[in-house]
Amino acid sequence: MSVPVLTEAGALLARYDVLISDVWGVVHDGMLALGPACAALMRYREGGGTVVLLSNAPGPSEQIAGVLDEKRVPRAAWDRLVTSGDVTRALIAETHLRKAYHIGWHEDRAVFTGFDIELVGEDEAQFVVATELNDYRREQPEQYRPLLSRFAARGLPFICGNPDLVVHVGHDLLPCAGALATIYEELGGQVAWAGKPHRPAYDLALAAAREARAGREVDPARVLVIGDAVRTDLAGAKMMGFDSLFIAGGIHRDETIRDGAVVPDGLARVLAAHRPLPVAAMAALC
Repeated sequence: MSVPVLTEAGALLARYDVLISDVWGVVHDGMLALGPACAALMRYREGGGTVVLLSNAPGPSEQIAGVLDEKRVPRAAWDRLVTSGDVTRALIAETHLRKAYHIGWHEDRAVFTGFDIELVGEDEAQFVVATELNDYRREQPEQYRPLLSRFAARGLPFICGNPDLVVHVGHDLLPCAGALATIYEELGGQVAWAGKPHRPAYDLALAAAREARAGREVDPARVLVIGDAVRTDLAGAKMMGFDSLFIAGGIHRDETIRDGAVVPDGLARVLAAHRPLPVAAMAALC
């Protein structure tokens, strides 16, 4: 079955009450806001729709909202923001452990704010929280395998604060914490995934949508997931029973886009293992 390729999303979006939209690759490219996408979301909201941005960014939503401001994503384009950082904080609280080994940027340590958590070295650690690689422009996930092997041998719980494997930053494709978590599972370690495509992230997104809609219940048949990653966005929509719109010009663009247009054969290859298929695809949200 082929997937319809759209050049404008307005008529499709109007069929839904709630959009759960990815952020990186849909509303910004890692550097600046994608203007047409933001404009499409603003028009949708003006028509009475609710937009929940659901990001695998490892920082808490309050912090990531500031990042979106810096990237010039208008606040008028969204109602609520839910991040992997929010889910990470919930998972940290559930561990009831105090000594954490953190892998990631210093700024990501906001996920520990308010907890009685001590950040310690390898030998003292009771659990591991990975929000990013320490330097994703210079490091590769395999460099962490010896460290992860030692943690796995000790049976330490591992919280993955960003389930993405890779992300585009401008034209660069860079590794994310999900690649570390994948290695940890290969080593026999236990991973708690804090973000898409796992249910806790969508449960928070639905709660945020209900709050934005003054407590009204959300009909799953009237929820559309918008995203650029088959492994996270489309898989999460499938798991929740939601329709999805695939943005081909995001993370899979090297396979699906040529000269700014969707290549049908490339799109079919990327979506070959995905059932059910998204209701539509487009190069970029507009």
